[in-house]
Amino acid sequence: MPLEALAQACDARTRIVSVSWVAYASGWRQDLDRLAEMVHGKGALLFLDAIQGLGVFPLDVRRTPIDFLASDGHKWLLGPEGAGIFYLRREHLDLLRPIMVGWNSVAHDRDFTRIELNYKNTAERYEGGSMNVAGFIGLNASLELLLRYGQKAIAARVLEITDLACSRLTAAGAIIDSFRNGDRRSGIVSFRLPGRDPDVLRKQCLERQVVLSCRAGRLRISPHAYNDGSDIDRLIEAIRA
Repeated sequence: MPLEALAQACDARTRIVSVSWVAYASGWRQDLDRLAEMVHGKGALLFLDAIQGLGVFPLDVRRTPIDFLASDGHKWLLGPEGAGIFYLRREHLDLLRPIMVGWNSVAHDRDFTRIELNYKNTAERYEGGSMNVAGFIGLNASLELLLRYGQKAIAARVLEITDLACSRLTAAGAIIDSFRNGDRRSGIVSFRLPGRDPDVLRKQCLERQVVLSCRAGRLRISPHAYNDGSDIDRLIEAIRA
């Protein structure tokens, strides 16, 4: 989705713009600084679906004025499913009405004899009831691991391995559908093999323990920083087989 097309879709009635940081099918990565500038210039708020970028690419929400952000932890953050992250700028705290209220939502969260609805003055007001404790323990371990290596190093590695994958896939006769220039690249690579059914090819790859997805009529790989050249070798071997 080009930024210009988003800008043209906004008018005087636009209140919030919801955008994926990285498109799940094409791998296109938005320029968040330009995006935020455009959205706020239209008098709207920006909600970012960060699930396909968070954990790989650096993001400082204090510098890039994103209003709201959400991401589950089970993709690039390497955490368990069902444990995710929600962020909002503090000045927007009262814009959202909590609709799933529980004992964690209120200031007196440990005093069960009080029933008045007195929300916490933080984003914890949206937590609701009992949490997925095991999931959050796993997500915390994943975050510690990712922070230990550093986002810049992880991003560089992911782009390096996906560039290698694109080169090898092209040599094997594939057509790369993802944009692969500059900062619009991501960890998602979508491709086609002319004359090959992507669903059948995916099944054959899975039989060879090479995991990839079918999205929008294309095959998609999503290598992380732990992948290396041997994994790309196995992918090419499975495709040629």
